[in-house]
Amino acid sequence: MGRALCAGAALAVAAGAGATAAGLMPEGVGVPAAHGGATLSLLARARTAPGKFRLRFTLLAASVAAGGLHHLLVSRIGGGTHPSGFVQSVVRPLAGAGIALCLGVAVVALVMAAAENGTTLTRLRRLLDGWLFAGSLLTLGWVLLLHRADQGGDVSGSLLGLARVVTDVVLLGLVIALRCCPTRAERTANTAAAVALAILFAGDVFRVVLSGPGTWYGVPLPAACSITGLSLVAVAPWLPGSISEVGLDERTMPVIGVVAAFVPMVVCALAITAHAATGGSVDIVMAGLAGSVLLALAARQGVTHADHLRIAQKAAAREAHYRTLVDGTHDVITIISRDGTVLYVSPAVQPVLGYRPEELMGARLFQFCHPDDLVTLRQAILTLQHKSGSDTGRAGHRVSCRLRTADGRWRHVESTISHHPQGMIFISRDMSEQVALQAQLEHHAFHDALTGLPNRALFADRVAHALQKRGTDMAPPVVLFVDLDGFKAVNDSAGHATGDALLAHAARRLQASVRAGDTVARLGGDEFAALLEWKAGTHLSSAGEVAARVLSALTKPYRIGGTDAVVSASIGMAVAVPGVTPAELLHQADLAMYSAKAAGKGRIHVHESQPPQVSHVSSGAPNL
Repeated sequence: MGRALCAGAALAVAAGAGATAAGLMPEGVGVPAAHGGATLSLLARARTAPGKFRLRFTLLAASVAAGGLHHLLVSRIGGGTHPSGFVQSVVRPLAGAGIALCLGVAVVALVMAAAENGTTLTRLRRLLDGWLFAGSLLTLGWVLLLHRADQGGDVSGSLLGLARVVTDVVLLGLVIALRCCPTRAERTANTAAAVALAILFAGDVFRVVLSGPGTWYGVPLPAACSITGLSLVAVAPWLPGSISEVGLDERTMPVIGVVAAFVPMVVCALAITAHAATGGSVDIVMAGLAGSVLLALAARQGVTHADHLRIAQKAAAREAHYRTLVDGTHDVITIISRDGTVLYVSPAVQPVLGYRPEELMGARLFQFCHPDDLVTLRQAILTLQHKSGSDTGRAGHRVSCRLRTADGRWRHVESTISHHPQGMIFISRDMSEQVALQAQLEHHAFHDALTGLPNRALFADRVAHALQKRGTDMAPPVVLFVDLDGFKAVNDSAGHATGDALLAHAARRLQASVRAGDTVARLGGDEFAALLEWKAGTHLSSAGEVAARVLSALTKPYRIGGTDAVVSASIGMAVAVPGVTPAELLHQADLAMYSAKAAGKGRIHVHESQPPQVSHVSSGAPNL
């Protein structure tokens, strides 16, 4: 929108300047002065333009200067001074040379632009497009010249006018052909140049058709058109796209580019028909121009067809290449519409989830997601949708979720979600083995390998969590510290295998003796611990009952390998008091356990910081 407003403002300013200058200055002064201004603007742009653009602007400046010389000489011939025949015989060829130089240099500059990028077929099509427009307008100009001759006008003077028309037409054709090449954002300068040449063309046609100065409300139309067009020529080099590479998106062919190829032929047909309808005859020049346009159209269609075949072959090769990449990767590539419907899924989905790709087409993505992961998946999609659609192809949002397989199991999948023209693209990788390995590593990091019980680190974390939960609705947590009496003797006499089996049996008995919500851990060697948590109002005797069950269970004989192993247990019990830390609470239970050992083993002892509510007993519930 900004570039369109810029171009529109430039056109309006140029039109106003052209009309004003044409009304204030005679044509013999205003038009050459406008040529001079356009020449200086092009030379100034050439100084700031990079590389090959500098040569192009310099050639265009030379072309405009030659055109200005032509106009100056023509005004000398056609002015009111009536020059002698000798002067006319000298000036008229110089005027013709000026317009020829203007045409030749400008054509060289524009052909350089047309041929700078693309394939040979693309360059040839650009040139054929230029001739299609130029040939049709030349045919129209020739018809107008013949009409002028039939009316008894100055054909010699009209030939110079027609030379200017030819120049405008050829350059306009090339510029129109070039305008179809760049992207929309780069067409502003080309559009301004095309409008400028169209206005110059109109002014030169007025000079050929009109016998007088051709004034309209006091403004001479030919001079106004020339000055307006040249003002736009001076502005165009400074507009966006003036130094853009001429390229063509091979994936698309604009509809206007297809339809516009037939417009020149229609123009030729209408011009010849109108000429014949007014009693004129078709001469060899008119037939040659129209025939060349027809041949150019046929050649252009052939070139276009060949170019399309080349593009189709490249597209097929590119598609086969990407198909090989997609089918060969272990990642599942899925295209999802904006409403969550599966539009495409790669064959890699079958070894990962067990579905054939055709079974998933048209299905809804969310019906395969684990209910606990739906919120995470929806949030990831919303986050992506809030991003700009211009991020297509860039690194997207990453999300992990569980997907249901064909046999009803759940697989952990990590997906990268990115924008896609049809919605979203998911690139998913099966992470089930990695997740299982991570869970196994975490389990080993916080659990005892022999018994499967939590280890010291996890037990300390549970104790800290229990202390944090302590409040009006929770009673103080209790820690039991358990040591097996006589285990070393069994381990030394019967062997380490028997000792390990006894520890595993003891762990199971310990777990069976506490409640479901309590935590049992192996701290190392033959030392175990239990964390007991209670609701508010629970009497401490309940903890004593649990400790008594533990003591009773652990002192029963262990049947291992056909023999009975007998051990007892010393249990220390510590009740949390306000301000105690997890390490302090565990240390207090440890001290109580050593006190139980010192008192004769096989008994329960409460930490001494508590009121002496537990007497030393060999088994059974402590006195609380």
